[in-house]
Amino acid sequence: MSRRFALFLAVIAAVLVALTLSNMKYSPWTNTAARSVDQRGPLSDAERANIELFERVSPSVVQVAARSAASNPLADEESGGAGAASGTGFIWDNGGHVVTNNHVVQNGSEVAIRFASGEVAQAEIIGVAPNYDLAVLKIRNAKKLPPPVALGSSTELKVGQSAFAIGNPFGLDQSLTSGIISALKRRLPTSSGREISNVIQTDTAINPGNSGGPLLDSAGRLIGVNTAIISPSGSSAGIGFAIPADIVNRVVPELIKNGRVPTPGIGIVAASEAVSTRLGVEGVIIVRTAPGSPAERAGIRGVDFNSGALGDVIIQADGKPVHRLSDLTDQIEQVGAGKSIRISLKRGAQTRDINVDIVDIGRS
Repeated sequence: MSRRFALFLAVIAAVLVALTLSNMKYSPWTNTAARSVDQRGPLSDAERANIELFERVSPSVVQVAARSAASNPLADEESGGAGAASGTGFIWDNGGHVVTNNHVVQNGSEVAIRFASGEVAQAEIIGVAPNYDLAVLKIRNAKKLPPPVALGSSTELKVGQSAFAIGNPFGLDQSLTSGIISALKRRLPTSSGREISNVIQTDTAINPGNSGGPLLDSAGRLIGVNTAIISPSGSSAGIGFAIPADIVNRVVPELIKNGRVPTPGIGIVAASEAVSTRLGVEGVIIVRTAPGSPAERAGIRGVDFNSGALGDVIIQADGKPVHRLSDLTDQIEQVGAGKSIRISLKRGAQTRDINVDIVDIGRS
């Protein structure tokens, strides 16, 4: 009885398989003809705005490739080629000037520019500002220059507003990323040992190769120059930094005109923040003044190393509180070399105000 029942089940299974194969032959899912395309509705307002921004600005964003004369021209930074670097830049004006980061070109003796069209042109470095990680290039013999990137103001920015970056991450040219402005008034150390103040923090994806490219607002205006990221892996971790447009607009014309930017100062050597914190002092502790400097001429006194007694502590500059050295340098830079600044000093229990001349301490 069980053998007959097993045979019956086998016959039923064979019939079901035959029916299934027969139905699949005519199933719409096995049709070999191309499927018709489903029509979508109109793009959203946000999508259209992003597309318009990219199409308008991207032609003015270029790839910057710099190498030393002795380096291998086939090497690049992604493959570990010594002496070669690749980054991003953008058209600054109708004179063929391109803005990028100083660290992109600082070791290069030869610089090439690749436009969005694919055209390649040679460029020369006409000015660098290591204190701001900015550099200006001049394009040679380009057939036709794209328009300059529209300029915005970084003083108008609000945390939470949209931000866009166009650049060449990992050598992938003409890439658009978007995000928001995550924070303002960050401080960013540079290779020169100074700090850039009022730096923009963004979660817009910035990766190696984006350096020197524009950070844009939703109107497609320049609000910053992308310069650095914080990332354990070396890739975007959502914390990127851009030099604010107002600093760029102050520094770049100086580089075009003079090839350098003055380094305003008063001639002091200050104690570190760690020392000030350890001593419970709020302000900038003067360790010593440079001989013949404006600070020395104004009577500013440093630490007495024989007794260990503190001298002067700067607590205000140009009427604004000074908590750390970057507060002081920020105010000095805003006033500028060739002018004087009002400084409040605390010596022991006494406080006094003095005027100190600002000079260009970057000249040798």
